[in-house]
Amino acid sequence: MAVYLDNSATTKPCREAVEAITRTLTENYANPSSLHGAGVEAAKALIRSREAVARALGCDKDEIFFTSGGTEANNLAVLGAAAAKRRAGNRIVTTAIEHESVAAAADELERQGFEVIRLEPDRHGNITARQFAEAIDKSTVLVSAMYVNNEIGSVLPVGEIRRMITAKGAPALLHTDCVQAFGKLRFTPKRLGADLVTITAHKIHGPKGAGALYIKKGTRILPRTFGGEQEKRMRPGTEASALIAGFAAAAAAMPETDAQLEAVRELNLRLRALLGEIDGVSFNSDENALPYILNVYIPTFMRSQTIVQELSAKYDICVSSGSACAKGKKSHVLSAMRLPDEIADKSIRISFSRLNTLRDCELIAAAIKEITETHPR
Repeated sequence: MAVYLDNSATTKPCREAVEAITRTLTENYANPSSLHGAGVEAAKALIRSREAVARALGCDKDEIFFTSGGTEANNLAVLGAAAAKRRAGNRIVTTAIEHESVAAAADELERQGFEVIRLEPDRHGNITARQFAEAIDKSTVLVSAMYVNNEIGSVLPVGEIRRMITAKGAPALLHTDCVQAFGKLRFTPKRLGADLVTITAHKIHGPKGAGALYIKKGTRILPRTFGGEQEKRMRPGTEASALIAGFAAAAAAMPETDAQLEAVRELNLRLRALLGEIDGVSFNSDENALPYILNVYIPTFMRSQTIVQELSAKYDICVSSGSACAKGKKSHVLSAMRLPDEIADKSIRISFSRLNTLRDCELIAAAIKEITETHPR
C-alpha cells in the first residue's frame, strides 16, 4: 500500500498493539470471569488494560466500560441516558453532523416521543456555543455533541456546554463522541465537563472491535443489553480480552499529543498549499478544523466514489468519500452544511495519522492534479 490517507476510517495497528493481542491470544487466553488460576490471571490483565486506557483518557479505571467500538458506546450513551432521564424531561439536543451511530439513536428517541433538536452547522461545519445555549432548556435531559467531526474535522465547543446546562437549570447529561479527538487533542472528561465520553481503539492504531464508554462516577444510565455480570452489568458478555489488550497497548504507545498535532498540522498545511495550486480545488474543512482531517472538492466530472476508486486503482492511494460507516451514501454532514450538489457530490476526505509524511502529500496532490486534467468537469 503506497499511500494510506484514510486514517479517520481506521488506522494501521501499531507494533505494541499487535504484540499485546498476540500475547493474549496465545498465552493469557482464559476467560476473565473464570475462577481458576488462568482465569484470575486473565482478569488481572483486563484490570491492567482498563488502567492503561483510563490513564490515557485522564480518568479513573472504574469509569471505563469496554464495548465493541464507538458505535456501541454511542448507542449505550444516548439511549441509556435518555431512558434513565425520561421522567426529568423530554428534550434531546444534538447536532445535524453527528456520527451515524448518534444520529440513528436520536432518530429512535424521536420515534419514542422525545423532542430532538438537531443544531445546523455553517458553511464550514462549525456550530457555535450560542446555538447550544439557545437550544438547551429546563426540559433538556441529554446533550450529545461530538468533539471533532469525522468528515470535515470541525471542532465543536463541547467544553462550554456544561456551563450552559447548569445556567439553564437543566437536568441534562452531557455526552461527547471523542472518537476522532482521543489522542489528537489534549483533554480529559473532567475538563470537558462531560458525563459520558466515547472512544475507540482503531482510530489510535489499535484493533477494530474494541472501544470504551467513560461514565462519570455517580452518573446513572440504563444498559441496553442483559445477561451477564461483566462491565458491572452495563455491557454484559465475555470481554474481548485480546482486543482490549491491544487497545490498552495502543493507548499507552500514543505520542505526546501537542507535538504530534504540530507534525500533522505541517502535513495539512503542505497539502493545502499543493492542492491550492490546482485550478478549481476548494476546501470544505475550515482552517480552524482539526488538521488530521481535510475535506476537499475535486473539480472533475467524476463523483466522489469514482474519484476514490480512481485514486486507489491507478495511484494506490487510499482516501474516502466520507464516513466509512455510511458505505458510500451521500454525506449527511456536507448536506447539513448546505453545500451545492456539485461540491457535495465531488468531495473526498483525506485523513492523516502519525505514519504519514510530506511525500504522501506530494503524491496525492500530483494524482489529483492529473485526475482534474485527464477528467475535467
